[in-house]
Amino acid sequence: MFPERLDSTVAYDIARAMMDGFNRHYRLFRTESARAKHRFETADWHAQQRAQRERIEFYDLRVKECVMRLEKEFKAGELSMDVWQQVKLHYIGLLVNHHQPELAETFFNSVTTKILHRAHFQNDFIFVRPAVSTEYIENEEPSARPTYRCYYPTRDSMLLELRRMVDDFDLHVPFVDLWRDVKCVHEAMLRQFDHTKLRANFQIQVLSSLFFRNKGAYIVGKIINGFTEVPFALPILHHTRSRLVIDAALFGEDDLLILFSFARAYFMVDMEVPSAYVQFLRGMMPRKPRAEFYNALGLAKQGKTLFYRDFLFHMRHSSDKFRIAPGIKGMVMLVFDLPSFPFVFKVIKDFYPPPKDTTREQIRNKYLLVKQHDRVGRMADTLEFSEVGFPRDRFEDGLIADIQKFAPSQLEISDRDGDGKVEVILKHCYIERRMIPLNIYLQEAFDAGRDDARGREQIARAVIEYGNAIKDLVAANIFPGDMLWKNFGITRHGKVVFYDYDEIEYITDCNFRRVPPPRNEEDELSGEVWYAVGKHDVFPETFAPFLLGNPAVREVFMRHHADLLDVAFWQSHKERIQRGHVHDVFPYERARRFHATAAAEMS
Repeated sequence: MFPERLDSTVAYDIARAMMDGFNRHYRLFRTESARAKHRFETADWHAQQRAQRERIEFYDLRVKECVMRLEKEFKAGELSMDVWQQVKLHYIGLLVNHHQPELAETFFNSVTTKILHRAHFQNDFIFVRPAVSTEYIENEEPSARPTYRCYYPTRDSMLLELRRMVDDFDLHVPFVDLWRDVKCVHEAMLRQFDHTKLRANFQIQVLSSLFFRNKGAYIVGKIINGFTEVPFALPILHHTRSRLVIDAALFGEDDLLILFSFARAYFMVDMEVPSAYVQFLRGMMPRKPRAEFYNALGLAKQGKTLFYRDFLFHMRHSSDKFRIAPGIKGMVMLVFDLPSFPFVFKVIKDFYPPPKDTTREQIRNKYLLVKQHDRVGRMADTLEFSEVGFPRDRFEDGLIADIQKFAPSQLEISDRDGDGKVEVILKHCYIERRMIPLNIYLQEAFDAGRDDARGREQIARAVIEYGNAIKDLVAANIFPGDMLWKNFGITRHGKVVFYDYDEIEYITDCNFRRVPPPRNEEDELSGEVWYAVGKHDVFPETFAPFLLGNPAVREVFMRHHADLLDVAFWQSHKERIQRGHVHDVFPYERARRFHATAAAEMS
């Protein structure tokens, strides 16, 4: 046999092995996602949390398995570049009629870069751009579910069709009173469009799988009437009597953007064609990048791929420079941004001044903890990149000087392609959505003046939201550690989100204590701590001097959140979590709930 034929045979076998590796990954991913329905029906919340954490690790495990197979069977790292070019062409052929081609391309990229040890954006043998379209993919098998179902109610059959829409999800737990809930949904729905004129195309489109997260299941769809389209989501929760209720009705893009926020945990959804789900969702929330939909659906590697493509596209169509991010500089992270791009970049510094006592590995573990945890709408998701290259001429000199001073081990400046283009290469960095730092947001309100009604309202709203954010974190078993205003940000929806993770701990690992009374007058007058403090000791009453120096802030805080300064608040939550209680954290205001007592004591 001719050598080129041998090469082609090997290339096809490698492509087939890589496709087998991806198919195994998605089969396991989808199976775990589908099991969320049973866990919801049995109210097995701890198993649901465990599955959320474990599913995040699936991708890297399957990539590692595939790399090991290719090295063992084909000595893949020793193959010529000509063979790898053929591998990619054969792989493209295998993507024809595949139901997850975009995910399979990303899997190919991950495996190839592990073997060839090349930077992601430089590799000539990966899918820098998609090779296969994801438009109009559907599973054509007769037994397969469509991506979404359509219902065509008339004015007379509206309640019946809404009832059928819920019944079609075949939940194996009865509702307390489904007709009552359907009537509540109907009443809320009629306020969203002109129901006196049902146009010829009037319909309700609903994605065929439920969206599971935390202790809820969500029906997601949209109402179409003429030229009007209204997105909606219906949260289904367990009732105290082991029965279900539709807890609320969320309508419009803003409601759904909060539900699908980057600060929330990933949904579990059984999807045959994920690109079709993303297309449907993006039609309801066009302002949200496709990358964030993939993230929300638990497909973080695909989200990362799309984010990077968006970033490269933005770099080609902008000319501003990376700079040191506005705000107070952190002791652990060096933060910079590109003003025209809505994200910030974080690099772990090489050294940390006292009182910080940590290591790079410990900090990375904290960020991993947040990635795997239920973020309850209060902790920003992060993208993690290694060996990221940027054009040197897009960096301000002051930023380069800061990186050289504080994180020299993470920086390389070179022309590694030999094409005369000097690059800044960062060994490791995190990327997060940009928010307005809470301390800057409050300062803007102070500058407006306390006598200005808008300034007072801004202060009150921010302080109340800050306290709510901490209480939601507590409910999720998270102690922020450093609770200073600068470590929180404001989103475009006015939500306060935590984003500095180097000191977070589980509530259950903390020892909440009262400050012991001074032993004598000398202790009382001393500026030093006179009592022993353990590594995990927390003294809530000591928060006030650091947080409440401004009288306007103090007044609002003490009116709404004085319990945060009381050790009893923290200890009681710790004890409830230790007893196995899983708190309810709603992605909507409690005032939106249909039944005030529904799901009040779910556990």
